[in-house]
Amino acid sequence: MAEKQYNVRLLDPAQGELEDIARLYCSLAGPDSARKITDRLFDALEQLSRFPLSGPPLREAEFRSLGYRFIVVDKYVVIYKLIGSTVFVYHIFDGRSDYPTLFKSELFRAD
Repeated sequence: MAEKQYNVRLLDPAQGELEDIARLYCSLAGPDSARKITDRLFDALEQLSRFPLSGPPLREAEFRSLGYRFIVVDKYVVIYKLIGSTVFVYHIFDGRSDYPTLFKSELFRAD
């Protein structure tokens, strides 16, 4: 029996962060280094297309209650949420940052 494939969609902030990561690695260590980290991130996203609930819920109660999950790829934390048959990737944060506060300030800001 074939396993279900889920769509993975990088939202604009995550797409920009992925591009920033590639630029950073390229400038610091060259294009091969940039390719390696982006390949690892894309491999992890491909894994989410098959197993979208494989990442644990975020630890913070307000995120957990809203269904946000995360995976760790090297030093990066990928925050995502499964909605229907689509995995929405919200952010790719450096795990050394205060990413819960950064995500909270964006998620709960008044428009």
